[in-house]
Amino acid sequence: MSRSPRLVSSGRLVVLLGALSAFGPLSMDMYLPGLPSMARDLSAPAWAAQLTITTSMLGLAGGQLVAGPISDALGRRRPLLTGVAAYMAASLLCAVAPTIWLLLIFRLVQGLAGAAGIVIARAIVRDLHEGIEAARFFALLMLVGGLAPILAPLVGGQLLHVTDWRGIFVVLAGIGAVLLIATWVMLGETLAHENRHGGGLVSTLRVFRGLVRDGLFMGYTLSAGLTFAAMATYISGSPFVLQDIHGVSPQLFSVIFASNAIGIMGASQVSRALVGRYGPRTLLIAGVRVAAAGGLGVLVSVVADLGLAGLLPSLFVMVSSVGVVLPNSAALALADHPRTAGSASALLGLTQFATGALAAPLAGVGGSHTALPMAIVMATLPVAGLACLRFLARPSASRPLPLDARETA
Repeated sequence: MSRSPRLVSSGRLVVLLGALSAFGPLSMDMYLPGLPSMARDLSAPAWAAQLTITTSMLGLAGGQLVAGPISDALGRRRPLLTGVAAYMAASLLCAVAPTIWLLLIFRLVQGLAGAAGIVIARAIVRDLHEGIEAARFFALLMLVGGLAPILAPLVGGQLLHVTDWRGIFVVLAGIGAVLLIATWVMLGETLAHENRHGGGLVSTLRVFRGLVRDGLFMGYTLSAGLTFAAMATYISGSPFVLQDIHGVSPQLFSVIFASNAIGIMGASQVSRALVGRYGPRTLLIAGVRVAAAGGLGVLVSVVADLGLAGLLPSLFVMVSSVGVVLPNSAALALADHPRTAGSASALLGLTQFATGALAAPLAGVGGSHTALPMAIVMATLPVAGLACLRFLARPSASRPLPLDARETA
């Protein structure tokens, strides 16, 4: 069932929500080409520079846990505007950070603020769509939001010709300003007053407890989170692996990174075309299997020393799978929770970014001259995601799958 969005056409809604959903890749990807130079400028080791990705992810995770329930109680519009405004301010603070330690704090705040755009955008989709239509809409968001990981590193690489990493954060602040104005002008409220619920901290914790005990929800959520964490490991480790180990320039790195992001966009549209025929569950299982195959390919390439010829195709396969995994996992996880879509979206996002934050620094534990830690993590996490699908996300007599998705793992 679909309901018409308020105050904004469907096409503009896709573009706006896709852009708001892109706060994660915007925050993490645009400054990636400048990550090694930032480490040198602030006299920081590689692991400390990679922690700027971790703190951003932690903020993106924790912020969703706050913004989601607040949007269930107050509606979507006001918390969203507040979060985007705070993101703009935090980006400016990152631009003037004098030390790596202050930058880590400002990155945490930036992530906390940007989380509102991600979690509330998903909740708005659930306000307006459900079932296969929701899966298709999420795939459209990935098509729009997929431009961010394509353009962000390319823009970041080109900006390094005219400015340094600090200038990149100024650009991020400008993007936040544009999205703030667009949200204010274009986006109306999508959560009716009668569908809102409050109850404070106790009620929120009760909702989260129920979600955690829901095997289907947690199976879909964990499989997506572990696959996302494998991609986060790639995001964290690839600047050093490709530039320091394989001698790739910042500009060529941006092109490689963008190519993998194009893979995400392409996979999301394949998913959108096939979801009506096969259902979101079948596509989710297939996506996680492809991610596991790509991760194992990365490990084999590194151990066998196959160079870029072996590494780049495996990275492409693993990263592209996210375009299938994320939209279908979101549609499945939120399907049974229309009245608490904000909270369910928050827990879904928390799992993705928290596991990503924990996995990302592991890529650098061996220093900037070995790719083995990154490869091991990228191979292990999607396999664990498959286990979550098999042992947690299983239907039962009292909880059958929707008619459009009665496939078994």
